[in-house]
Amino acid sequence: MSATTEDARTLAPRPSGGITQSVKDSLVIARRNLIRMSRIPEMVIFGLVQPIMFVVLFTYVFGGSIRVGGSISPQDYREFLMAGIFAQTVTFATAGAGAGIADDMHKGLIDRFRSLPMARGAVLTGRTLADLVQTTLTLIVLAGVALIVGWRVHENIGKVLLGFLLLLLLGYAFSWIGALIGLTVRTPEAATSGGLIWLFPLTFISNAFVDANQMPTFLRHIAEWNPFSATVQACRELFGNLPPGFVTPDAWPMRHPILASVLWSVIILVVFRTLAVRKYRSAAA
Repeated sequence: MSATTEDARTLAPRPSGGITQSVKDSLVIARRNLIRMSRIPEMVIFGLVQPIMFVVLFTYVFGGSIRVGGSISPQDYREFLMAGIFAQTVTFATAGAGAGIADDMHKGLIDRFRSLPMARGAVLTGRTLADLVQTTLTLIVLAGVALIVGWRVHENIGKVLLGFLLLLLLGYAFSWIGALIGLTVRTPEAATSGGLIWLFPLTFISNAFVDANQMPTFLRHIAEWNPFSATVQACRELFGNLPPGFVTPDAWPMRHPILASVLWSVIILVVFRTLAVRKYRSAAA
Protein backbone atom coordinates (compact mmCIF):
# COMPACT_ATOMS: atom_id res chain seq x y z
CA MET A 1 0.00 0.00 0.00
CA SER A 2 1.42 3.40 -1.02
CA ALA A 3 1.98 6.29 1.36
CA THR A 4 -0.45 8.40 -0.65
CA THR A 5 -3.25 5.89 -0.12
CA GLU A 6 -2.51 5.67 3.59
CA ASP A 7 -2.55 9.47 3.90
CA ALA A 8 -5.89 9.68 2.07
CA ARG A 9 -7.43 7.13 4.39
CA THR A 10 -6.06 8.93 7.40
CA LEU A 11 -7.41 12.29 6.29
CA ALA A 12 -10.81 11.00 5.13
CA PRO A 13 -13.58 11.94 7.58
CA ARG A 14 -15.10 9.02 9.39
CA PRO A 15 -18.42 8.81 11.15
CA SER A 16 -18.24 8.10 14.86
CA GLY A 17 -21.08 5.62 14.42
CA GLY A 18 -23.87 4.67 16.72
CA ILE A 19 -26.98 6.49 17.83
CA THR A 20 -25.14 9.70 18.74
CA GLN A 21 -23.78 10.13 15.23
CA SER A 22 -27.16 9.33 13.70
CA VAL A 23 -28.88 11.96 15.86
CA LYS A 24 -26.27 14.61 15.03
CA ASP A 25 -26.48 13.89 11.31
CA SER A 26 -30.28 13.92 11.38
CA LEU A 27 -30.34 17.30 13.13
CA VAL A 28 -27.92 18.74 10.57
CA ILE A 29 -30.15 17.61 7.71
CA ALA A 30 -33.25 18.87 9.52
CA ARG A 31 -31.62 22.27 9.96
CA ARG A 32 -30.75 22.36 6.27
CA ASN A 33 -34.36 21.64 5.31
CA LEU A 34 -35.74 24.21 7.75
CA ILE A 35 -33.45 26.88 6.33
CA ARG A 36 -34.63 25.94 2.86
CA MET A 37 -38.28 26.20 3.93
CA SER A 38 -37.69 29.61 5.50
CA ARG A 39 -36.32 30.85 2.18
CA ILE A 40 -39.39 29.61 0.32
CA PRO A 41 -42.28 30.92 2.50
CA GLU A 42 -44.86 30.08 -0.16
CA MET A 43 -44.36 26.41 0.77
CA VAL A 44 -45.77 27.14 4.22
CA ILE A 45 -48.45 29.51 2.93
CA PHE A 46 -49.79 27.05 0.36
CA GLY A 47 -49.75 24.34 3.02
CA LEU A 48 -52.10 26.49 5.10
CA VAL A 49 -54.56 27.42 2.35
CA GLN A 50 -56.13 24.00 1.88
CA PRO A 51 -56.97 23.22 5.55
CA ILE A 52 -58.31 26.75 6.05
CA MET A 53 -60.55 26.27 3.01
CA PHE A 54 -61.81 22.97 4.45
CA VAL A 55 -62.58 24.66 7.77
CA VAL A 56 -64.56 27.45 6.09
CA LEU A 57 -66.39 25.22 3.60
CA PHE A 58 -67.44 22.51 6.04
CA THR A 59 -68.28 25.01 8.77
CA TYR A 60 -70.42 27.40 6.77
CA VAL A 61 -71.57 25.34 3.78
CA PHE A 62 -72.25 21.92 5.31
CA GLY A 63 -72.37 22.71 9.02
CA GLY A 64 -76.08 23.36 9.17
CA SER A 65 -77.13 20.24 7.27
CA ILE A 66 -74.99 17.45 8.74
CA ARG A 67 -76.26 15.59 11.80
CA VAL A 68 -73.79 14.20 14.33
CA GLY A 69 -75.12 12.06 17.15
CA GLY A 70 -78.47 13.48 18.12
CA SER A 71 -77.57 17.07 17.28
CA ILE A 72 -78.05 19.24 14.21
CA SER A 73 -76.54 22.30 15.87
CA PRO A 74 -73.97 24.08 13.66
CA GLN A 75 -71.86 24.73 16.78
CA ASP A 76 -71.83 21.03 17.72
CA TYR A 77 -70.82 20.09 14.18
CA ARG A 78 -68.13 22.78 14.19
CA GLU A 79 -66.53 21.26 17.27
CA PHE A 80 -67.02 17.72 15.92
CA LEU A 81 -65.38 18.70 12.64
CA MET A 82 -62.15 20.26 13.86
CA ALA A 83 -60.43 17.07 15.03
CA GLY A 84 -60.97 15.66 11.53
CA ILE A 85 -59.55 18.79 9.88
CA PHE A 86 -56.51 18.71 12.16
CA ALA A 87 -55.87 15.04 11.38
CA GLN A 88 -56.36 15.56 7.66
CA THR A 89 -53.87 18.43 7.71
CA VAL A 90 -51.09 16.43 9.37
CA THR A 91 -51.56 13.44 7.06
CA PHE A 92 -51.69 15.54 3.89
CA ALA A 93 -48.16 16.69 4.75
CA THR A 94 -47.19 13.24 3.42
CA ALA A 95 -47.31 14.57 -0.13
CA GLY A 96 -44.91 17.39 0.71
CA ALA A 97 -42.43 15.00 2.31
CA GLY A 98 -42.49 12.72 -0.71
CA ALA A 99 -42.14 15.59 -3.18
CA GLY A 100 -39.22 17.08 -1.24
CA ILE A 101 -37.26 13.83 -1.20
CA ALA A 102 -38.07 13.13 -4.85
CA ASP A 103 -36.84 16.63 -5.72
CA ASP A 104 -33.57 16.03 -3.88
CA MET A 105 -33.20 12.72 -5.71
CA HIS A 106 -33.95 14.37 -9.06
CA LYS A 107 -31.34 17.10 -8.48
CA GLY A 108 -28.67 14.65 -7.35
CA LEU A 109 -28.51 16.03 -3.82
CA ILE A 110 -29.15 12.62 -2.29
CA ASP A 111 -26.15 11.24 -4.19
CA ARG A 112 -23.97 13.91 -2.61
CA PHE A 113 -25.24 13.00 0.85
CA ARG A 114 -24.40 9.36 0.15
CA SER A 115 -20.76 10.30 -0.47
CA LEU A 116 -20.47 11.81 3.01
CA PRO A 117 -19.51 9.86 6.15
CA MET A 118 -22.94 10.06 7.73
CA ALA A 119 -25.57 7.67 9.06
CA ARG A 120 -27.63 6.17 6.23
CA GLY A 121 -30.99 6.97 7.77
CA ALA A 122 -30.05 10.52 8.72
CA VAL A 123 -31.05 12.07 5.40
CA LEU A 124 -34.58 10.71 5.66
CA THR A 125 -34.89 11.32 9.40
CA GLY A 126 -33.73 14.91 9.02
CA ARG A 127 -36.23 15.52 6.25
CA THR A 128 -39.13 14.07 8.23
CA LEU A 129 -38.15 16.05 11.35
CA ALA A 130 -38.17 19.27 9.33
CA ASP A 131 -41.61 18.36 7.99
CA LEU A 132 -42.73 17.74 11.57
CA VAL A 133 -41.69 21.28 12.54
CA GLN A 134 -43.61 22.69 9.58
CA THR A 135 -46.65 20.58 10.49
CA THR A 136 -46.49 21.90 14.06
CA LEU A 137 -46.53 25.50 12.85
CA THR A 138 -49.41 24.71 10.51
CA LEU A 139 -51.42 23.17 13.37
CA ILE A 140 -50.85 26.24 15.55
CA VAL A 141 -52.15 28.57 12.84
CA LEU A 142 -55.04 26.26 12.02
CA ALA A 143 -56.05 26.06 15.68
CA GLY A 144 -56.17 29.86 15.73
CA VAL A 145 -58.44 29.88 12.67
CA ALA A 146 -60.64 27.23 14.29
CA LEU A 147 -61.03 29.38 17.39
CA ILE A 148 -62.05 32.31 15.19
CA VAL A 149 -64.86 30.32 13.53
CA GLY A 150 -66.17 29.10 16.88
CA TRP A 151 -64.28 25.91 17.82
CA ARG A 152 -63.91 25.45 21.57
CA VAL A 153 -62.32 22.84 23.83
CA HIS A 154 -64.00 21.63 27.01
CA GLU A 155 -61.20 19.72 28.71
CA ASN A 156 -58.08 20.71 30.65
CA ILE A 157 -54.89 21.86 28.97
CA GLY A 158 -53.15 18.54 29.60
CA LYS A 159 -55.71 16.60 27.59
CA VAL A 160 -55.70 19.20 24.82
CA LEU A 161 -51.91 19.02 24.51
CA LEU A 162 -52.08 15.22 24.45
CA GLY A 163 -54.53 15.44 21.59
CA PHE A 164 -52.17 17.61 19.57
CA LEU A 165 -49.27 15.26 20.38
CA LEU A 166 -51.28 12.36 18.97
CA LEU A 167 -51.88 14.40 15.82
CA LEU A 168 -48.17 15.14 15.43
CA LEU A 169 -47.29 11.48 16.02
CA LEU A 170 -49.72 10.46 13.29
CA GLY A 171 -48.32 13.12 10.94
CA TYR A 172 -44.73 12.04 11.61
CA ALA A 173 -45.61 8.39 10.98
CA PHE A 174 -47.31 9.27 7.69
CA SER A 175 -44.32 11.38 6.61
CA TRP A 176 -42.35 8.14 6.38
CA ILE A 177 -44.89 6.84 3.89
CA GLY A 178 -44.17 9.99 1.90
CA ALA A 179 -40.42 9.34 2.22
CA LEU A 180 -40.84 5.87 0.77
CA ILE A 181 -42.95 7.22 -2.10
CA GLY A 182 -40.37 9.95 -2.79
CA LEU A 183 -37.58 7.36 -3.01
CA THR A 184 -39.62 5.12 -5.29
CA VAL A 185 -40.89 7.51 -7.98
CA ARG A 186 -38.80 9.42 -10.51
CA THR A 187 -40.13 12.98 -10.31
CA PRO A 188 -41.49 15.38 -7.64
CA GLU A 189 -44.76 15.64 -9.59
CA ALA A 190 -45.25 11.87 -9.39
CA ALA A 191 -44.44 11.96 -5.67
CA THR A 192 -47.09 14.63 -5.08
CA SER A 193 -49.73 12.65 -6.97
CA GLY A 194 -48.69 9.39 -5.34
CA GLY A 195 -48.77 11.01 -1.93
CA LEU A 196 -52.31 12.35 -2.31
CA ILE A 197 -54.26 9.81 -4.34
CA TRP A 198 -54.59 7.28 -1.51
CA LEU A 199 -55.10 9.92 1.20
CA PHE A 200 -58.50 11.03 -0.07
CA PRO A 201 -60.26 7.68 0.46
CA LEU A 202 -58.36 7.21 3.74
CA THR A 203 -59.59 10.51 5.16
CA PHE A 204 -63.09 10.50 3.72
CA ILE A 205 -63.93 6.86 4.56
CA SER A 206 -63.47 7.73 8.21
CA ASN A 207 -65.19 9.54 11.03
CA ALA A 208 -63.47 12.83 10.19
CA PHE A 209 -66.39 14.69 8.63
CA VAL A 210 -69.47 12.61 9.41
CA ASP A 211 -70.70 10.27 12.12
CA ALA A 212 -69.53 6.80 11.07
CA ASN A 213 -72.71 5.33 12.60
CA GLN A 214 -74.63 6.82 9.68
CA MET A 215 -72.55 5.02 7.03
CA PRO A 216 -73.55 1.79 5.27
CA THR A 217 -72.42 -1.26 7.24
CA PHE A 218 -69.38 -2.20 5.16
CA LEU A 219 -68.11 1.39 5.04
CA ARG A 220 -68.73 1.82 8.76
CA HIS A 221 -66.49 -1.15 9.59
CA ILE A 222 -63.71 0.29 7.38
CA ALA A 223 -64.06 3.68 9.01
CA GLU A 224 -64.00 2.24 12.53
CA TRP A 225 -60.73 0.36 11.92
CA ASN A 226 -59.13 3.14 9.92
CA PRO A 227 -55.93 4.37 11.70
CA PHE A 228 -56.98 7.90 10.81
CA SER A 229 -60.33 7.46 12.60
CA ALA A 230 -58.66 6.32 15.83
CA THR A 231 -56.70 9.57 16.11
CA VAL A 232 -59.74 11.67 15.24
CA GLN A 233 -61.85 9.91 17.86
CA ALA A 234 -59.08 10.25 20.46
CA CYS A 235 -58.78 13.99 19.80
CA ARG A 236 -62.54 14.51 20.07
CA GLU A 237 -62.52 12.86 23.47
CA LEU A 238 -59.45 14.79 24.62
CA PHE A 239 -60.83 18.10 23.35
CA GLY A 240 -64.30 17.42 24.76
CA ASN A 241 -65.81 17.73 21.29
CA LEU A 242 -68.17 14.74 21.22
CA PRO A 243 -71.69 16.10 20.53
CA PRO A 244 -74.72 15.40 22.76
CA GLY A 245 -76.30 12.03 22.03
CA PHE A 246 -73.23 10.69 20.23
CA VAL A 247 -73.08 6.89 20.37
CA THR A 248 -69.55 5.48 20.42
CA PRO A 249 -69.24 2.52 18.01
CA ASP A 250 -68.53 -0.92 19.49
CA ALA A 251 -65.31 -1.45 17.49
CA TRP A 252 -62.23 -1.73 19.73
CA PRO A 253 -60.36 1.27 18.21
CA MET A 254 -63.38 3.50 18.87
CA ARG A 255 -63.76 2.25 22.45
CA HIS A 256 -60.04 2.75 23.17
CA PRO A 257 -59.09 5.49 20.69
CA ILE A 258 -56.05 6.91 22.52
CA LEU A 259 -54.34 3.53 22.80
CA ALA A 260 -55.41 2.60 19.26
CA SER A 261 -54.06 5.90 17.93
CA VAL A 262 -50.66 5.35 19.53
CA LEU A 263 -50.46 1.72 18.37
CA TRP A 264 -51.45 2.52 14.77
CA SER A 265 -49.00 5.43 14.57
CA VAL A 266 -46.10 3.43 16.02
CA ILE A 267 -46.77 0.48 13.70
CA ILE A 268 -46.90 2.75 10.64
CA LEU A 269 -43.75 4.57 11.77
CA VAL A 270 -41.72 1.41 12.38
CA VAL A 271 -42.84 -0.36 9.20
CA PHE A 272 -42.42 2.52 6.77
CA ARG A 273 -39.22 3.88 8.33
CA THR A 274 -37.70 0.42 7.93
CA LEU A 275 -38.86 0.18 4.31
CA ALA A 276 -37.72 3.72 3.46
CA VAL A 277 -34.24 3.31 4.96
CA ARG A 278 -33.87 -0.05 3.24
CA LYS A 279 -34.91 1.56 -0.06
CA TYR A 280 -32.37 4.33 0.49
CA ARG A 281 -29.59 1.84 1.22
CA SER A 282 -30.40 -0.35 -1.77
CA ALA A 283 -30.39 2.69 -4.05
CA ALA A 284 -27.01 3.67 -2.63
CA ALA A 285 -25.49 0.26 -3.19
